[in-house]
Amino acid sequence: MAEALDSLATGRVPERLTLRDAVRALLAHLATTAPGRSVEVRVPPYGAIQCVEGPRHTRGTPPNLVETDPVTFLQLAAGRVDWAAAVADGRIRASGIRSDIGALFPIV
Repeated sequence: MAEALDSLATGRVPERLTLRDAVRALLAHLATTAPGRSVEVRVPPYGAIQCVEGPRHTRGTPPNLVETDPVTFLQLAAGRVDWAAAVADGRIRASGIRSDIGALFPIV
């Protein structure tokens, strides 16, 4: 994870496997920090989790969905991108009444 964040800090995109491993580790940490199944967080193509307490989602497209790209997710997790700014400029797509999970970041 540190290698991926160091790459981003120097303006480089991390290698694919490094990026994948960092995203998966941070998603796992987020699921532990905010346990539950009411919000689905997707970071394609590397992973998706359900988190945040509340009504459980079981089938189809979840009513509370957050989706972003891997680089934005790492930047968000490291506190290098602001949640509201990333939502406003379209780097994070959040829908549903529970989808504002900005308070859970930064993770690292």
